[in-house]
Amino acid sequence: MSYYDRQYYKPTGFGSFSFFPPVLKSLLIINVVIYFIQVIAGNILIDNVTLDDLIVYYFGLIPLHFPYASFYPWQVITYQFLHANFTHIFFNMFMLWMFGMELENIWGSSKFLIFYLLSGIGGALLQLFVGGGAPTIGASGAIFGVMVAFAMMFPDRPIYLYFLLPIKAKYLIAFLVVFEFLSVGSADVIAHVVHIGGAITGFLFILADRRYNFDFDRMYRNLKNPNVFKQTKTKIDRNKHVFGFPEDEVEDADFYEIDGSPKSKKEFDQEEIDRILDKISKSGYQNLTDEEKRILFEASKKDY
Repeated sequence: MSYYDRQYYKPTGFGSFSFFPPVLKSLLIINVVIYFIQVIAGNILIDNVTLDDLIVYYFGLIPLHFPYASFYPWQVITYQFLHANFTHIFFNMFMLWMFGMELENIWGSSKFLIFYLLSGIGGALLQLFVGGGAPTIGASGAIFGVMVAFAMMFPDRPIYLYFLLPIKAKYLIAFLVVFEFLSVGSADVIAHVVHIGGAITGFLFILADRRYNFDFDRMYRNLKNPNVFKQTKTKIDRNKHVFGFPEDEVEDADFYEIDGSPKSKKEFDQEEIDRILDKISKSGYQNLTDEEKRILFEASKKDY
């Protein structure tokens, strides 16, 4: 397990592991609903232009100098929810579920949503200033960011290519990113620059998270509670009694080895957490025992 996994890979908000955590489930539903709207809109004509084309012109990512439509700032987000056909949305949603499920369960919903949207925005900005051509739609930029994050957090997790050949996540996803770089300028209709932008954004986010350990759930709770910004001073009465004993005579319990030597609670917990994290890296969170899940949940409330 990498240094990053041990130091920053701490669960937040674990109640139970979910195969469809709330943000991931909402993203899947929204994308599918919008796709069906596009399918219906493709059969509706307005002044000889299909309604689906109008949706793309206003909500797809339009190049800055495109002659038939204009770029609007909201498009850096809305383009992520439009798709060209069933194959396009199916593979995007499958990859989002496959790689995003554990990220949201570990990070929490707020952090995962911000990361997902930022990856898509990063892909859009690179496409606007480096790419070009036709309007761009699809969630692939955001999903490449998710894939890079997964590879950095679970580098040795096996991914079964065609459900048969196991390849470590770090090798498979690195290969896919390199392939996107090599494919820039090809004659296909795939926006490779968007994929690269999403991957770079995801990579930079993880590097920053290694240093600052972002907790967007906590930030959100603090913003909802104005009292958190008020500094209060409390005086502690050192003569206060606890269960009939003076407070200065009450000691915290220590852990002891069989030989009687003391062992700190921090050291005990960290060894257990490292063991559990190694198990997650190899086989996934869903294979933990109830006791191991409880330990992670308690660990998420402490700062080691």
